[in-house]
Amino acid sequence: MSTNTILNIRPLGFQWETKDPFLFCVHHEDYYPSGNKYMGPNAPLGGRSIGNDFTIKDGWRMYHGRKVPGFPAHPHRGFETVTYVRKGLIDHADSMGATGRFGNGDVQWMTAGKGVQHAEMFPLLNEDKDNPLELFQIWLNLPKEKKFAEPHYAMLWSEDIPLINENGTNGSSVQIALIAGDYGNHKAPAPAPSSWAANPDNEVAIWTIKMKEGSTWVLPPAKNKVNRSLYFYEGNSVTIDGKEVKASHAIDLLPTQKITINCYDKEANMLLLQGKPINEPVAQYGPFVMNSQAEILQTMEEYQRTQFGGWPWPSHEYVHPREKGRFALFADGTEVLK
Repeated sequence: MSTNTILNIRPLGFQWETKDPFLFCVHHEDYYPSGNKYMGPNAPLGGRSIGNDFTIKDGWRMYHGRKVPGFPAHPHRGFETVTYVRKGLIDHADSMGATGRFGNGDVQWMTAGKGVQHAEMFPLLNEDKDNPLELFQIWLNLPKEKKFAEPHYAMLWSEDIPLINENGTNGSSVQIALIAGDYGNHKAPAPAPSSWAANPDNEVAIWTIKMKEGSTWVLPPAKNKVNRSLYFYEGNSVTIDGKEVKASHAIDLLPTQKITINCYDKEANMLLLQGKPINEPVAQYGPFVMNSQAEILQTMEEYQRTQFGGWPWPSHEYVHPREKGRFALFADGTEVLK
């Protein structure tokens, strides 16, 4: 299926298929109730597969959490996670001794590199009202030369992420948030230093686009033949260079041409992922992404032997005190309070 600028259109599932250099993307949206004294849901957990709860029930999931929703300590190697929290908060802890609480527009850019354990828990701080959570987690591959980079995470605080508002005639309104890449004279904050995105020649772009009903927006061309996909995850329909596309679809686009998008009815929300392909073999086993099955086996053996440094926190579902604000404590001891 194609027009001059549309290469393919495909439906979205829970885990979105992505193109090299990305591995996949997940859009989490959970409408959690008020929190209890443990910062878990103030609601019964009966009828859920606790420890592996991925089925929406009453509007939310526990995932791998048992008291608090989220993902207790688990390992990664060979790639990066880019976690953009639009609503709610995440408590981070890792095997490097780093930790933090971020959300409500913040992005954590974590390079797993040679190996790290981390936990991503979703504390429900509000005891007297609901705790909605919405986030994107994007897995970005690392090239072979960076697979064993030192683990590291960078915080892209919401205050530093460019939010571009383009208002036109007849109420037209488009808002673009720049997580990675450039748009006009605007530049996203720097990613983690070993990232494929750290080299501007790779033209990595991660943008969210919100189009008000009745708006038109032109996506500018990329400089090179990168992979470019638009994920239309919320709304009704848009037209892309004259072709109608319904929500819950991904659209692979010709990168070197400008693309005109019209939103005629309900507000449309989209995610753009773009980048120069790494063009190397990918071998993946769960949370490990290498270049060969032999490297996967080596990784599994090493993790069993070293636990990638072990777990320095009192719980695999470690969360911070309720009163703690947004902050980041890095492995070198540097702390940032927001």
